[in-house]
Amino acid sequence: MERDRRWGEALSHYEDALRRYPGEDLLHRRFDETRLHYDLSRRYDDRTFREKVARLPFDAAVDLYGEVLLKVQTHYVEAPHFSELLEDGAHALEVALKEDRFAAEHLSGVGSGSVERFVVEMWRQLSARNVRTRLDATDAASEVAQLAQSRLGCPATAALLEFLCGATNTLDAYSAYLTPGQLNEVYAQIEGNFVGLGVELKADDGNLLIVRVIPGSPAQKAGVLAGDRIVAVDGKSTAEMTTDQAADLLQGEEGSRVRLSVATPGQRPRTLDIRRVHVDVPSIDQVKMLDPVNGVGYFRLTCFQKTTAADLDAALWRLHRQGMRRLIIDLRGNPGGLLVTAVEVVDKFVPQGVIVSTRGRAAQEDFTYTANAPGTWRVPLVVLIDGDSASAAEIFAGAIRDHRRGTVVGERSYGKGSVQGIFPLSTAETGIRLTTAKFYSPAGHPYSHVGVDPDVRVHTAARPIHGQVSIRTAESDPILAAGLEAARRASMPRWAAR
Repeated sequence: MERDRRWGEALSHYEDALRRYPGEDLLHRRFDETRLHYDLSRRYDDRTFREKVARLPFDAAVDLYGEVLLKVQTHYVEAPHFSELLEDGAHALEVALKEDRFAAEHLSGVGSGSVERFVVEMWRQLSARNVRTRLDATDAASEVAQLAQSRLGCPATAALLEFLCGATNTLDAYSAYLTPGQLNEVYAQIEGNFVGLGVELKADDGNLLIVRVIPGSPAQKAGVLAGDRIVAVDGKSTAEMTTDQAADLLQGEEGSRVRLSVATPGQRPRTLDIRRVHVDVPSIDQVKMLDPVNGVGYFRLTCFQKTTAADLDAALWRLHRQGMRRLIIDLRGNPGGLLVTAVEVVDKFVPQGVIVSTRGRAAQEDFTYTANAPGTWRVPLVVLIDGDSASAAEIFAGAIRDHRRGTVVGERSYGKGSVQGIFPLSTAETGIRLTTAKFYSPAGHPYSHVGVDPDVRVHTAARPIHGQVSIRTAESDPILAAGLEAARRASMPRWAAR
């Protein structure tokens, strides 16, 4: 995959391997190297980033780099070493200079020999410097950026931004520089709405697979299905596109239209003309009575965003009116979201005690969140998790497990036990995501690289056929079947019966 420059797919494989073998240094090194290539490709596929590089004056870029180092120094979960941040930035620039995508943008007519000579000169210059403070790092990075312009004709701003991205994106797997477009996407995810078609995409063997169609979205109304593949956008083939490039083409002003060529497996591609509109993304779907006879209600909780608490209330009362006496909450594939929302959701089921605690380098990051009894639902609970249940989903599952409030069924969760803050930057309408703390279960157990172990472990013998998307049923889904059996046996929690 690396040889084919399929960086996103390679990164996913390294990520999965690291979850199984977290102590393997070689995997960590390959993950970091692959991520540098992947992040660079994403940035330069992002029109908002390319426009920012072209317009940002060099002195403003220097200020931006200094501001980022200050935020790392102030907020990051571990004390930074500025010499290491500088080296990480220099390595990111070296990777960029040898990447075709960066070279096509900034190194027209520059040969590989010139690049190699510059890289040797850059490292020689940096090795002679004593870097102890963020000001030392800022001076050194700006000098190298100007050297790149002098030796290679590479815009100094573009070179310095690689130092910036290298410093943030190698801190850990979750910290990163956010382009203007990526920052807007983060805010849209938090708010649960955006302007678009209402589909989620992923790269799949050189194709763009639709993994989810949002209910009520323009895509659903046009007949787009999960499992379809986008073949072309406005007449442009997607065969060589990344998901970010395709997403860029799918975006546009509210009310504008886009023409898609969509292929359903086993059928000829069809052309659809779809209007972009404001789409509200529900955080809860598939609300239904799974077993009316035994009163087992069910819903999928897909993410933890600002609207989730209200969405949850609506789902619970809907099921209550249908005779719910037991409840299954499906957190499989839930990547997380807002920590405070996870606390709100736990608080609806746990009457008292610790929900989650956070610990960081700064005193303001140390906090213990507790439950409040008013408004607690007493319904017996089953929670489904898998290896893709992460972050806020683990906070919920871990709290339910530790308080013995319900039965957790499925596979060990992802193991993302850290809190990230979003920090907008004063220059360039961009931002950074930084890990600010780690979080711990009510019993004090860490989640990082550990995850949540289910009470009932279900080994799935096989994954769905690659690229196949189907509706889960108890007959075809062993985790759901085990969860349904656990729900049928569940009784009222002891505190509720008193």
